[in-house]
Amino acid sequence: MVTIINRLGNAAVNAPDTELASPVRELRHPEKQNRPESPILKKPDWLRVKAPGSAGYNETRKIVRDAKLVTVCEEAACPNIGECWTKNHATLMIMGDTCTRACAFCNVKTGMPAPLDHDEPNRVGMTVAKMGLSHVVITSVDRDDLSDGGAQHFAEVIRQIRLQSPKTTIEILTPDFLRKDGAAEIVIDAKPDVFNHNLETVPRNYLKIRPGARYYHSLRLLERVKERDAQQFTKSGIMVGLGESKEEVMQVMDDMRSAGVDFITIGQYLQPTRKHAAIDRFVSPDEFKAYESIARAKGFLMVSSSPLTRSSHHAGEDFERLRTARAALTGR
Repeated sequence: MVTIINRLGNAAVNAPDTELASPVRELRHPEKQNRPESPILKKPDWLRVKAPGSAGYNETRKIVRDAKLVTVCEEAACPNIGECWTKNHATLMIMGDTCTRACAFCNVKTGMPAPLDHDEPNRVGMTVAKMGLSHVVITSVDRDDLSDGGAQHFAEVIRQIRLQSPKTTIEILTPDFLRKDGAAEIVIDAKPDVFNHNLETVPRNYLKIRPGARYYHSLRLLERVKERDAQQFTKSGIMVGLGESKEEVMQVMDDMRSAGVDFITIGQYLQPTRKHAAIDRFVSPDEFKAYESIARAKGFLMVSSSPLTRSSHHAGEDFERLRTARAALTGR
């Protein structure tokens, strides 16, 4: 199974910040140059992962390079890249590698994106078919420069996968389509199997961590998916370690459940560079287990809560568990 994704989810990890200061190379985050630097905390043992470099890793890397596709694994510096690519799981990013937003947590490049590549949906469909994927995840950068935020492009990617690999189940991780009337409906009506949009953090942090977004708009987007197509699974995630309280996390859980969200992911925020938002603390594995217990008690069909949890990590296996959980609850 390969997971094809593209997005700016909570997959940031420690990365060298030389590119932020280099006068020669193109700046990855030009909007962050004047921000004060903050120290990068030493990671605890439970967050240490093996460096990538296996034969499977190199094979997956070649596949995405040959198809001229972008992966969020690399762009967001995901800590799970070694594990996932070794297992032939990659997360592809559609609509380019440059985001129009400047979220304080994210390592994806920011600036003015290039025009859409209209052959990309076909290439994604061909790659999914070639690899014989049972489940695929598609995400994207935010494209505020487009009148529909890239909704039609998302829909075309879904259509091409259905056409070229009809047995593959499709999970999408979308932007918020803020101020793009009718855009969300275009994507919902393309009928992905899982519609994921991450809330990322608690409402109090939005102006600092996710300034281009609005918490209640994102929550309403997830609710609209269920209103328009109750059969689609909905999924959302947050990062912890950004100064939120336990009570605030539990309120986000309640808000998600009120919006009908089926699956919640909770993972540790990791600071990409000294110019990004600072880590408040490393949340212990025991605290993540407690969050999992609370979320299950609140009625989520699926919960993934651990330091290294990311939106697309183990997505195929989790989708099967999600279907099984719904069948046990509804008999369908």
